[in-house]
Amino acid sequence: MAISVENVEAPRKMQGKFQAMFICFILGLGSLIALNNMWTMGDYYYKIFPKYHPILVFTLVYQPFALVTTMILAHYESKISTRIRNISGYTLFFVCSLFQIVLDLATSGAGGIGPFIGLCGLFSFFGIAHAFVQGGISGDLSLMIPEFIQSFIGGITASGAIACGVRLFTKFFFEKSDNGLRKGALLSLGISTLFQLLSIVAYGIYFPKLSIVKYYRSKAALEGAETVSADLAAAGIQNNETNQQVGFDANLQARLSNKTLFLQNIDFAATLFMVYVLTLSIMPGFLYEDTRPHKLGTWYPLVLITMYNIMDLVSSYIPLIKSLKMESRKGLLFTTISRFLLIPAFYFTAKHGSQGWMILLVSYLGLTNGYLTVCVYTVVPKGYKGPEQNTLGNLLALWLLSGIFVGVALGWLWLIGKPQHI
Repeated sequence: MAISVENVEAPRKMQGKFQAMFICFILGLGSLIALNNMWTMGDYYYKIFPKYHPILVFTLVYQPFALVTTMILAHYESKISTRIRNISGYTLFFVCSLFQIVLDLATSGAGGIGPFIGLCGLFSFFGIAHAFVQGGISGDLSLMIPEFIQSFIGGITASGAIACGVRLFTKFFFEKSDNGLRKGALLSLGISTLFQLLSIVAYGIYFPKLSIVKYYRSKAALEGAETVSADLAAAGIQNNETNQQVGFDANLQARLSNKTLFLQNIDFAATLFMVYVLTLSIMPGFLYEDTRPHKLGTWYPLVLITMYNIMDLVSSYIPLIKSLKMESRKGLLFTTISRFLLIPAFYFTAKHGSQGWMILLVSYLGLTNGYLTVCVYTVVPKGYKGPEQNTLGNLLALWLLSGIFVGVALGWLWLIGKPQHI
C-alpha cells in the first residue's frame, strides 16, 4: 500500500521555516543588489561619463542578456539542476562585482570610452547572472510555501533600500572629501560583493539542510521534478530511496505542458509584464534625466530612488495581511492597467510640478510595484504539482524580465525633445 507523501516527515516538515525565510530574504538581496547599486551610483557615473547617458545605457545593456538567457533557461528548465543554476548565478554576480571594483581601481576612476565599454561588458554578465538566479530561485521556491517567495521578493526590494541607504550615507560622509563620490561608490560595491558571497554560502550550504526545504523538495521529486536531484543529494537524500519509501511512480503522473501552463495563467503573465514595463520606463533613467533645477540639487535623483525603494520594500509585506492581499485575477489586471495613468502624471510633474509632487508619485510607483509583484507570485503556483510549479516560476521570471526590457527601451522616449550630448 502506497504511503501518502504528507505522512512522510509530517511532524518535522515545518522545522526551519523561519531560518528558510531569512535565507530567502538574503537570496533576494544578493540577486538584485548589483543592479540597484548601479542605479544609486548614477551621480558618480554621470560625473565620469557625462556624455554617454550611463544609467540608461548600462540598464539597456543589462536587460537583453538577462532576457535572452531567461528565455533559453525557461525552455530547458525541467532538465537543469536548480542547485547548479543558482550557485552559478550567484558566483557570477560575485565575480563581476569584484571585477567592477578592480576596473575602477585600475583606471583610478577615470572616464572615457574604454572604461565605459568595460563596464558595459560587466553589466552584460550581470544580466546573465540575473537570469540564472531570478528564474532558478523563483522556480525552486514555488515548490514550497508562499512565505518563501514573498521573503525572496522582500529581499529584492530591500536590496534597493539598502543600496540607497549606503549611498546616502557615503554621499554625506564623503561629500566634502577629495574624490568623495568615488570613495562612496567603491564602498557601496564592496558591501554588495559581500552580500553576493553570503548568498552563495547560504544557498549552497545551509538552505538544502533545513527540514522544511528537504520535505518540499522530496515532495517535488515524488511528483516527477528532476531539477531538485542535486539539492536532495546535497542534503543526503537519494531520489530512488524516497520513491521506494512512499511507493510512488513519477512516470504515471501527467505533467501539463509549458504552453498549457502559460495559457492557464496568461492574465498573471500580462499583469507582471505590464507592472515592470511601466516601472522601468520611469525608473531609474527618467529620474536622472530630469535635469531641471531643484532645491535638493545633486541629492534629488538619489532621494527619488530611495523613496521608490522604501515604498517598494514596505508594500512587499502588505500582502502578509490576509485582508489586504489581492487574489482576484481581474482585480490584479485592472489595478495594473490603471497604473499607466502615472505616465502623463510624471510627464506634467516633470515639466510643471515641484519636487514634492515628484517624490509623491515615485513613492506611489514603488508602493504598487512591490504589492502587485508579491500578490502575483504568491497566488499563481497554487493547485499545481512540483514540476509545474517550477515551470510557472520560470515563466513568471521570463515575463517579469520581458517587462523590464521593454520598459527600459521605452525609457529612452523621455529624451525626445531634450538636448543630446552624444
